[in-house]
Amino acid sequence: MTVAERIPRLWTLWLAARPSQVALIGLVYALGVGMAAVVVPTVALSVGPVGVGVAVLVPVAGSVHYANEYVDAETDRQTTRTPFSGGSGALERTSVDRGLLAAASAIALCFGLGGGGVAWWTGRLSAAAFTLLAAIAVTGLAYSLPPIALIRRGVGEMANALLGGTLLPLYGVAVVGQVTTTVALAVVPFTLLVGCNLLATHWPDREADAAVGKRTLAVRWTPGGLRRAYWTLAGAAVVTTAALVETVPPAVTAAQTLALPPLLWGGVVLTKQRSPFPAVSAMVVHAGASTVAWWWLVL
Repeated sequence: MTVAERIPRLWTLWLAARPSQVALIGLVYALGVGMAAVVVPTVALSVGPVGVGVAVLVPVAGSVHYANEYVDAETDRQTTRTPFSGGSGALERTSVDRGLLAAASAIALCFGLGGGGVAWWTGRLSAAAFTLLAAIAVTGLAYSLPPIALIRRGVGEMANALLGGTLLPLYGVAVVGQVTTTVALAVVPFTLLVGCNLLATHWPDREADAAVGKRTLAVRWTPGGLRRAYWTLAGAAVVTTAALVETVPPAVTAAQTLALPPLLWGGVVLTKQRSPFPAVSAMVVHAGASTVAWWWLVL
């Protein structure tokens, strides 16, 4: 008997939480903390504030993932999953009622925002950090949940790119320091790469998304239009990175160039293959290399 057969509800909750994405969220959070330690006036880095910040962020991320899996249950059944698209496959593997995910989303949200509120009230989390945490929760839930359901209104990619590429790293900054114009500008290239990633990950699901009324750009635009959008975002990321050479430390800029090969590869194969791996890897490499570079400067 498999684990999914022995404990189907727990196994569903584990898969639907999307552990790999939670790990990436942790990486981007660490990126923001490292940026704050180098660029802006901060308190001395310690495990306490950083730990509180991640402790309330993880349940918020889980709430967003559970809500997305709940809403996309029908879409995910109609598409062929890749390691980076088509949902977690949790409900299909275990046949657990999807209502479990709705309840889990609500509970996780209470833990995340409730804990964040207590941390703010007791002085363990700044007002700016709590505001950004709330913005992450609201944007993440509004992405898929009605009545807003941004992904059904043609603006889901923009909202998600701002969420993962801007709000998340700035939350890491705010946990230990102050959000400034410098750090806000420094995350623009990453935000643009998150946009490239979303164009690629939505491509394999376009038929299933269209069938259930999700108006992603992959549904609304032609393959040529999607490729032009990808190259526009990729080009803007490169230009922005070059424009920030006087603002971002050279070590960070050098590290970020590691994302260029998979970024170019992603543009070449977009709409020509189902797997969004090249664009996903460009985003992950950029985040990982940037985090290592910022923390190298910290240490």
